[in-house]
Amino acid sequence: MKKHYVIKLTGKRPTFPNDMTDDERLIMQAHSEYLKGKMKEGLVLIFGPVFDPKGVYGLGIVVVDDETQVQEIIANDPANALGTYEVALMMALTQA
Repeated sequence: MKKHYVIKLTGKRPTFPNDMTDDERLIMQAHSEYLKGKMKEGLVLIFGPVFDPKGVYGLGIVVVDDETQVQEIIANDPANALGTYEVALMMALTQA
């Protein structure tokens, strides 16, 4: 049975993404394309920035066999160098 995980990416500085450098912008574009590819594979349900007044962060829901797959997704994500990922198992009560 597949498991759902929440992944949260917090930038290395509180002002990110408002003051991204050109290089960081390119990495974030690659990050978006990477996760879109994972969506096509059925591993990512949703992802995007959360505009929390305390600080913007990225959030995603992944559907995988185990946490090893989550760690593999994170390890290969171009944006993992720009911040810190947190991972939490989610009990999905409903799914479309």
